[in-house]
Amino acid sequence: MSEVPLPEVPLPEVPLSEPLIVARKLVKKFGDFAAVDGIDVEVRRGEVFGFLGPNGAGKSSTMRMIGCVSPVSGGELRILGMDPRTQGAEIRARLGSVPQEDNLDTELSVWDNLAIYGRYFGLPRDVIKERAEQLLDFVQLSDRRKDRVEPLSGGMKRRLTIARGLLNQPELLLLDEPTTGLDPQARHLLWERLYQLKLSGVTLVLTTHYMDEAEQLCDRLVIMDQGRIVAEGSPRGLIDQHATRDVVELKFATMDERENSLERLHRLSSRVEPVAERVLVYSDDGDATAAAVSESGIEPASILVRRSTLEDVFLILTGRTLDE
Repeated sequence: MSEVPLPEVPLPEVPLSEPLIVARKLVKKFGDFAAVDGIDVEVRRGEVFGFLGPNGAGKSSTMRMIGCVSPVSGGELRILGMDPRTQGAEIRARLGSVPQEDNLDTELSVWDNLAIYGRYFGLPRDVIKERAEQLLDFVQLSDRRKDRVEPLSGGMKRRLTIARGLLNQPELLLLDEPTTGLDPQARHLLWERLYQLKLSGVTLVLTTHYMDEAEQLCDRLVIMDQGRIVAEGSPRGLIDQHATRDVVELKFATMDERENSLERLHRLSSRVEPVAERVLVYSDDGDATAAAVSESGIEPASILVRRSTLEDVFLILTGRTLDE
């Protein structure tokens, strides 16, 4: 892999020992509906912090408050040591933002999208030129600098949006569902670039409903459901705390066969979760449990033994999958 230059991060104004984001009993309401319902969060300098959960869990509402584009309804929030209620402009000047939907100017070129964005921050033209060249190299779009944005692939547009969000050399980069809609190759390239940003000293905060993305990228995360935090920790720590080592996935040809198997499966494990046409059997020894299933006379269409994931944690805690 060729070396690419990384954006320089300015010296921090917040003490190194202080969190960059502190939320206490944070609330966001729309009328009588609480999209975010009293959450506590701390994000430390230099880490990748994730908000994981299904659509409608409150992730994006939280990110909009952190990004100072949506007012706080209740509780306390400090970003970079400042209060977004009174210092929103100062906070936004030191943030980078990658919104859920790309909002690039599709009629302009790749280069012009960066140049115009740099002027919003009052950057001199020579500084914009230097940083734009560096960032296009970083996101592997240097050869497309003169191209219009409209015909670019989804992955290219996403990388350009990240480059744009880094133009002001932010201390904190907010990414809302950064890889939604991308193919696996584009997702992995984006993961690689985000990891390089972390190594360069940028603090990353992201939302996602992809459990594999959270496991790959996040040092710590919270799992949200219905506006509240249901679990917090490292990906591995959450799996170890809330799930068994293995999961045995049984797929049945019909729903009747699935239902008829449940009573016998409950004798084999203390936790059995029916999900669509499958049944998940949680176990500390998946191979032994799979053998016991066969010996009990249950005949599923297929049996898969795998390690537990964050999606299993979410299912255990909330009774539903991340897609629901």
